[in-house]
Amino acid sequence: MSAQTLNTIARSQAKDLGDATAFATPFRRWSYRDVDEASNRVAQGLKSLGIGPGDRVATLTRHVVECLVLTIAATKLQAVCMPVNWRLAPPEIDYILGNGEARFLMADRDFADSLSRIPAATTIKNVLTEDGPPLNGLESFSAWYGQFDDVDTGYVGDTDEPALQLYSSGTTGLPKGIELSHRNLIANATNFQVEFQYYGATADKPGNVQLNALPCFHVAGIGVAIITLLHGGSQIVRDTFVPADVLQAIQDHKITHAFLVPAMIHALLMQPDIDKYDLSSLECISYGASPITDRVLTEAMQRFKCRFMQVYGLTETSGAICCLGSDDHDPNGPRSHLLRSAGKPGQGVGLRIVDTTTMKDVAEGEVGEIWIQSDQNMIGYWRNPEATAAAFPEGRKKGDFGWFRTGDAGYMRDGYLFIHDRIKDMVITGGENVYPAEVENVLMQHPAVADGAIIGVPDERWGEAVKACVTLRPGAQATPQEIIDFMRERIAHYKCPKSVDIMDALPRNPSGKLLKFVLRKPYWDGRARA
Repeated sequence: MSAQTLNTIARSQAKDLGDATAFATPFRRWSYRDVDEASNRVAQGLKSLGIGPGDRVATLTRHVVECLVLTIAATKLQAVCMPVNWRLAPPEIDYILGNGEARFLMADRDFADSLSRIPAATTIKNVLTEDGPPLNGLESFSAWYGQFDDVDTGYVGDTDEPALQLYSSGTTGLPKGIELSHRNLIANATNFQVEFQYYGATADKPGNVQLNALPCFHVAGIGVAIITLLHGGSQIVRDTFVPADVLQAIQDHKITHAFLVPAMIHALLMQPDIDKYDLSSLECISYGASPITDRVLTEAMQRFKCRFMQVYGLTETSGAICCLGSDDHDPNGPRSHLLRSAGKPGQGVGLRIVDTTTMKDVAEGEVGEIWIQSDQNMIGYWRNPEATAAAFPEGRKKGDFGWFRTGDAGYMRDGYLFIHDRIKDMVITGGENVYPAEVENVLMQHPAVADGAIIGVPDERWGEAVKACVTLRPGAQATPQEIIDFMRERIAHYKCPKSVDIMDALPRNPSGKLLKFVLRKPYWDGRARA
């Protein structure tokens, strides 16, 4: 297939695959033809509202397929879809809608009451994602677009036009709109297909079946949907991640491929009745978005008995740009050290490790900031040229994707990228750099620890001290001193926590990423952190 934009992909798949199942939810089966026809009707509806080139339409939804349909429809008008994190507070949602000047909003019924607290002065039409009677004066998405004809606008667009606008977490300031082009998104769906081994149906073989239980406001959630749209096969979609439901779906739908964040893998392993499910259909589990511990990965490989591959990337790179393939997942072999690696860069991806003080490349094996050059690099931050320039400090020429600063610390060795941590998460104690991921890997080896995080807290003597925040396995017991003693037997003392907080749960975002800024906040309030 030589499709160049999301809308041409939708059109060609509707023609080639027709009534084949593209997406299946607990509520509806969507064929490839259904997706394209619905996007035509939605595009005509948006057009009737005066929405056109450059306009933004938004979602506040857990439902991936409806979000994808709205995304495709918008591109048929040269408009752009903005999926918004539904876990945000109403003022935060209102900021994003206002920043993007969203003119249309599709929101789930669960969020209908919240809409009354969101001024959203720029929107001219709000609808409810799910079918059902009007609520608070709002009609359903399908009832609204069902009024319009299935007529294709015929617009194709350019591969470098924006096709999606996602928002950063805003952990270091106000969220920024990240503009991703058709080229960015299609490259992400293509670059690791060989490693992923995900394919549509052929004359002699049925297509693969992919699980998607990821939020559509995250690049992985919408990106996984685009993989199925581009390559064929079918996708089983769950709007929320419920471990028992996911295990049941794998059994019932013979799911072959899944992308899971480590927290999801850990939750599946913790299911007490996991042995009752038939998981033999699984061929490949890919994982990423946050570090995984050796113990969780080893247990998962033993339990699921399928290929595993790790991916590394960012929203600004449209998702994965590095991959640790299944051949490099060998916990007990001579290459077991590679499990701490993020793998090798994908096709056409350039990597540099840069000293943030001198802005010069460092030698192999030395830690610095990871810089990326790829056709997956974002267009830029929406209406924020200063932030875009800071992200591409060497500038960008026409036809050049530029070198993007990730903010992640890492090093290269024998062609493999090793991630240490976020630059801002590094702990400097007594002049020594401590990278939390390294310490967390040891922390998670303690038999009583279920989940753990390492942060830096103020210390009068050392500037910062290493602190561990942990949750314990059900029925397990351990004192802070026992955990500290355990770690001191395994890594240098300066890297070990000086204190341990035992908690009921660690704060994570909907993607499973640990929110270390939440853990640090009580200790650093009122202080200027070096």
